Amino acid sequence: MNDIFIKSLYESIVNENLQLYKDLYVTTNVTSKTDDYWKKAIGFYDSLTDENKDILMNIIEQTMIDTISNMLGVIDGSSTLNDCSLEPKLLLDSIDTEGELQDLFLELIEERDSNS
Repeated sequence: MNDIFIKSLYESIVNENLQLYKDLYVTTNVTSKTDDYWKKAIGFYDSLTDENKDILMNIIEQTMIDTISNMLGVIDGSSTLNDCSLEPKLLLDSIDTEGELQDLFLELIEERDSNS
């Protein structure tokens, strides 16, 4: 069950959002109504070479992976939060995940990288 959750987490957060970012950068038409943040971000993206656009997407992907891993470490109890003594626990269908989510996530990433 934990494996299914981890794979779904990766697909939903990393793969789908990475594609969403790519689409936003490529297809958004900047108008006078476009938010200033997006105007700057799209301008920056458009100024990059194709190789640097790929590098930027890799940076975004790695940032998502690191963030998910850190969050899972907090949930698993292998990482702590500053000034917080609470101990989180995640149940999937009322079953304890047994502190293995971060390890399973990192294993999935290693498998993905070795198959690339």
